[in-house]
Amino acid sequence: MLTNNELLQPVRIEGWHLRTKIVMAPMTRGFADDAEGTVGEDVVAYYRQRAENGIGLIITEGITPSPRGKGTFGVPGLYTKDQVNAWRKVTDAVHLPGGTIVAQLWHVGRLTHPDLIGGIAPQAPSALRAEGLVHRLRKPYGTPVAMTIADIREVVLQYKEAAKNAIEAGFDGVEIHGAHGYLIDQFVSAVTNRRTDRYGGERKNRLMLMKEILGAVGEVAGMDRVIIRFSEIKDDQPNFRWSDPEAEIETFLEMFREVGLRIIHPSTNSFSQPMSNGQTLHELVRKRWDGIVIGVGGLTPSLAADAIREGVIDLAAFGRPLLANVDFVQRLRRGQSLVPYDPAIHLKHLR
Repeated sequence: MLTNNELLQPVRIEGWHLRTKIVMAPMTRGFADDAEGTVGEDVVAYYRQRAENGIGLIITEGITPSPRGKGTFGVPGLYTKDQVNAWRKVTDAVHLPGGTIVAQLWHVGRLTHPDLIGGIAPQAPSALRAEGLVHRLRKPYGTPVAMTIADIREVVLQYKEAAKNAIEAGFDGVEIHGAHGYLIDQFVSAVTNRRTDRYGGERKNRLMLMKEILGAVGEVAGMDRVIIRFSEIKDDQPNFRWSDPEAEIETFLEMFREVGLRIIHPSTNSFSQPMSNGQTLHELVRKRWDGIVIGVGGLTPSLAADAIREGVIDLAAFGRPLLANVDFVQRLRRGQSLVPYDPAIHLKHLR
């Protein structure tokens, strides 16, 4: 039973009036039409149920800003008129009971295969192939081409156009997926970025693509409605660790302040795991950041409530518990236990 009601309190976050401090974390579902990238009535119902239950902020599954950004089957897009119209049905359904929903924009970069992106090579900062197999396709990752400056400019424009489409579709904001070893994070990491131009080399240069995308998206969505997800973890490099976590975090936050960002979503698989000097990722971030912090990483309701009360985070994101418990918020209000997540029962779940 939840021993205090921090999670259940309404809150104003920038321009959003959220009914609770509970966030639905982004989770790839693979429910879109694979050829068209459009969502249907099942996706409308999926998000409407969470909004009706009282989730404060819903962050969608990853939505690709271009066909080349697709990393598995059934990924939705936001680059055609039909996709915009389909998502408008979702946002209308979420807004009806008073919900708030943002679109997460997600380009996987090298973590895909030509079979998924029209037979062409994946894009990446450098022509380095990832180790492992593409999810569901179960083929080795394709060898990427190193992006030219023109390619980079095109991707920034694709993000900007997708953000514009998101607002047209009725979304309340946009989250940029800059974590987990996908395209933006591939530029950030020295392991995957061997460039010698302005997008490579020192940390600040490797953050340039993320900075340009944030600036472009902020122009059309409003920077007060933009969230960035960033992290140490890489889906294709499970043993990767930052050599100097505090320096990495400070470089990120310095850039976020430069572009005027206010809402950040540091991502980790374990919220309570110390990262540096006995402090967790979110504690290290909070020491240096006075804006909004969304916590995530295997949170329980009680752990999340404590972290909010202590000021470590402002909002708490839950993933699998919201798949297993459509009535998550009401269970907390009534003091009922949660149904455990079972992947065999609760459909597909990806990170």
